[in-house]
Amino acid sequence: MSAARRSRLSTKRKFVADGVFYSELNELLTRELAEDGYAGVEVRTTPHRTEIIIRATRTQNVLGEKGQRIRELTSVVQKRFDFADGAVELYAERVQNRGLCAQAQAESLKFKLLGGLAVRRACYGVVRFVMEASAKGCEVIVTGKLRGQRAKAMKFHDGYMIKTGHAGQVYTDSAVRHVLMRQGVIGIKVSIMLPHDPKGIQGPKIPLDDVVTILEPKEEVSPATLLAQQQAAAMAAAPPMVPIDPA
Repeated sequence: MSAARRSRLSTKRKFVADGVFYSELNELLTRELAEDGYAGVEVRTTPHRTEIIIRATRTQNVLGEKGQRIRELTSVVQKRFDFADGAVELYAERVQNRGLCAQAQAESLKFKLLGGLAVRRACYGVVRFVMEASAKGCEVIVTGKLRGQRAKAMKFHDGYMIKTGHAGQVYTDSAVRHVLMRQGVIGIKVSIMLPHDPKGIQGPKIPLDDVVTILEPKEEVSPATLLAQQQAAAMAAAPPMVPIDPA
């Protein structure tokens, strides 16, 4: 949305417009960059321009040859959302650890199923890959006509998973994809429990509420040693003895 139209909106309409813009942009990039490991988008709005950061596992494919593909995407976004020339910029950012990215794993599972791999083998492969990437837990749910005409759901999980409360929102990364198979649509949901990272790179900085860290006890000094130290300190602080001349 252009800056002129944005300035005339009320606060409520602005938030709604931002949400619609993000949803439509995410849908466009999901369809366009599905084979390039698309893992989400971040929109940063500055007074002069709007920056769109595309997160993907294969950033070279997103950029294209000599940056041609990213320029095409920039042109599409600029024309669709009525941006002025130079008012929107697209960047590509590589996902540091794709084993901890739910969207990348959901896309990977989607293409495995489209390639004809068995559901159990594909799901267990994803779960194992995620757990080897130092995740605390992983859950994969596949629903639809997996075998025969009767639809059913299969759940594969490993490790530790928190689903409720604030910790569930902060520590759990989820992604949903739909696979258009010949027998019908299959739904995929991948949930990953991220590890705690004090630097905030691999996972959240906030520690879990129920994690108790037991510190090593301090070395205790014996009473005899403490008494000797006190006596030595007292003698060092006392004034020196001056001998008295008897004459």
